Amino acid sequence: MAKAFASQGDMSEKKISFTEVGEGLYAFTAEGDPNSGVIIGDDSVMIVEAQATPRLANKVIECVRSVTDKPITHVALTHYHAVRVLGASAFGAQQILMSDMARAMVVERGQEDWDSEFHRFPRLFEGHESIPGLTWPTTTFCDTMTVYLGNRRVDLMHLGRAHTAGDIVIHVPDQNVMFTGDIVEYHSACYCGDGHFNDWGDTLDEIKWFDVDAIAPGRGNALVGKDMVNAAIENTRDFVESTYRPAAKVAARGGSLKEAWDAVRAECDPKFADYAIYEHCLPFNVARAYDEARGIDTPRIWTAQRDLEMWEALQG
Repeated sequence: MAKAFASQGDMSEKKISFTEVGEGLYAFTAEGDPNSGVIIGDDSVMIVEAQATPRLANKVIECVRSVTDKPITHVALTHYHAVRVLGASAFGAQQILMSDMARAMVVERGQEDWDSEFHRFPRLFEGHESIPGLTWPTTTFCDTMTVYLGNRRVDLMHLGRAHTAGDIVIHVPDQNVMFTGDIVEYHSACYCGDGHFNDWGDTLDEIKWFDVDAIAPGRGNALVGKDMVNAAIENTRDFVESTYRPAAKVAARGGSLKEAWDAVRAECDPKFADYAIYEHCLPFNVARAYDEARGIDTPRIWTAQRDLEMWEALQG
């Protein structure tokens, strides 16, 4: 019997941090677990990323209530993944915001992603019985949208494909702070199983153009100061390129998925093996890199059955 995914045995509790990244702006982080962001406006609050379940979302709400009693009116979701969106109901927000493409991906593969993620990473679905169903946005947009929380301007932007086809970032101009979702990570592996390797670097360049003072990344510690921001962007770029390049070489010569796995491990293990969720992400990253290198532009839908078939192939 093939061994289990690394994340299936990861049941250790993570320490939560709530870090101010700008005036009225906070990053909720938990040692490599999915992050959330908080944007406090004049009279209301926007949450960025909803966590995987309402019970986990309540941990974010507890942190919010430690700094403000203003109502939570908006939840912005950077993409469609279950661990980011299924806790949205806990916030009671009038507006749930996504890109048009992210909503389309909920339609196309939202249930499959939920089923697959629940099987892969059970700890992240604490309180899963409280999930009312798939999370649907109330408002979507194509390229850009601006929300005003009183006088505070919040810009939501689709800058390009990266972690998924529908990724957005959220920029708060008055503090020059950005919430990037999983396009940027910090000492945490990038999950690339639904990604677009050849576009990811261009999207990172778009983020870099803003020259922001702080970033709340998708996973890992808050990034405060331009040096830390730029280091994280370049480290993310290195991770993505180091995953794709060896897999593409194997695919180009007609090699197997198992050969791509070995080649990626040889390149990435020395640099990234100690990163959070590295072992969890690696099989999905290799499978997607191998597919993209063979001309499959749209990531294939992950299902619990496909997960197991892929893992058995990688185990030889």
